[in-house]
Amino acid sequence: MPETGSTTGSPATRRQMLARSGALGVGIAFSGALSELFTGTAAAQNLGHGGYGPLVPDPDGLLDLPKGFRYRVLSREGEPLRSGEGPVPSNHDGMAAFAGRHGRVHLVRNHENRANGRVPVPVIDGLTYDPEGKGGCTVLTLDAHGRVLSERVAIAGTAVNCAGGPTPWDTWLTCEETEDRAGTNGYTKDHGYIFEVDGADPHRTGAVPLTAMGRFQHEAIAVDPKRGVVYETEDAFERPFGLFYRFLPEKPLGGTGSLRAGGRLQAMRVPGVPDLSSIQEIGARFDGIEWVDVPDPQAARTPIRHQDFGPKGITHAQKLEGCYWGGRSVYFVSSFAHSAEGSAGDHYGQIWRYDPDRRRLTLVIVFGPDTDIQLPGESPDNICLAPSGGLMVCEDGGGAQYVFGVTRHGEVYAMARGRQNIGTPEEPEWGEFAGVTFSPDGRTMYVNCYTPGTTFAVTGPWRG
Repeated sequence: MPETGSTTGSPATRRQMLARSGALGVGIAFSGALSELFTGTAAAQNLGHGGYGPLVPDPDGLLDLPKGFRYRVLSREGEPLRSGEGPVPSNHDGMAAFAGRHGRVHLVRNHENRANGRVPVPVIDGLTYDPEGKGGCTVLTLDAHGRVLSERVAIAGTAVNCAGGPTPWDTWLTCEETEDRAGTNGYTKDHGYIFEVDGADPHRTGAVPLTAMGRFQHEAIAVDPKRGVVYETEDAFERPFGLFYRFLPEKPLGGTGSLRAGGRLQAMRVPGVPDLSSIQEIGARFDGIEWVDVPDPQAARTPIRHQDFGPKGITHAQKLEGCYWGGRSVYFVSSFAHSAEGSAGDHYGQIWRYDPDRRRLTLVIVFGPDTDIQLPGESPDNICLAPSGGLMVCEDGGGAQYVFGVTRHGEVYAMARGRQNIGTPEEPEWGEFAGVTFSPDGRTMYVNCYTPGTTFAVTGPWRG
């Protein structure tokens, strides 16, 4: 099927598009909570010249951190859940921390298990969507001193729970990164949905798919706390690549269960830009962003990204992953783009900002290889705001795996390096990081190693 984002006529060059949008020559700044991340168009400094100093090798071979920082292992796959419901499931992914009573923290964690998942999420009455689904979420409750009080299943019977995001009413939206239907891979129900999870009381939300939010290969979400609009990324594996969506709920900001009331799903169109990877200039700005109703949000016959959005098409991007709300804007990540795989351009990661007040989309970061902002590897994935106002970025690439920080002034620094070798001494391979998030008081960073599934709590001299 032809790509719906194609255009006719002579294609505009990137410089022509930037000139029309007024992006050439502008300074670059993040809004709101991120303040000024850059002071110019090439503000990044070399790795290691900022942050918290060099990483110190961990004698236990798990996690290297800067001097003054320490970690605790909160949970490992295969160990018994404290609830006695079964073993800790595998494939730790997206995660968020919510404040509880008496200084407690509820840490809700995804398990991206496919049909062949090593350790499935245990099936629990009242919390299971499809008994044949092996994915889901678990929740760790920590006391005021960071000690694990309980660990239990929060939702089961879902599939490929990749990322998601928190809501303003302190629930977690967990996202299925699959489009498998009932009868595929042994599933008894359709998959590709978002589910709401209450970490404090999982039975309050149960296992109900939020069907109006679309059925596609979900990755992450972010909620506009002013309007209640939910932004969603799609991590499609092949052309046509994924879309960036927004969901307009019928009952915005209505608390737990409000998203079940339904709403309208739309996809973003950047006029004149069928593929975001074609834009490489940091600071590129596009005003007048359009939102187009999705013809069939349930993808009953055709995946959404293949659907007909009219003669103007729709805007695609390869590997749309992390999504986060900061200040008055939503930020989202394209982990990489490879022209050899069908993208219009090549990059090692982009971070975009959409400002709904101005209907403006801005490219705020491009990671290597031909830019001033480079990671040692590639593929930024999950992102979150750091206490300092910058970003924490989980890498998803080859070789040693890192959590990187990006300061307000554009410095990229290594915050953590994984040491768990899941390959062989001759051909080492390291499990990627995922689910980076901070405690409500900003004093602890929580992060997962995807495999072997491990949840870490990192404390130290965080700068506020």
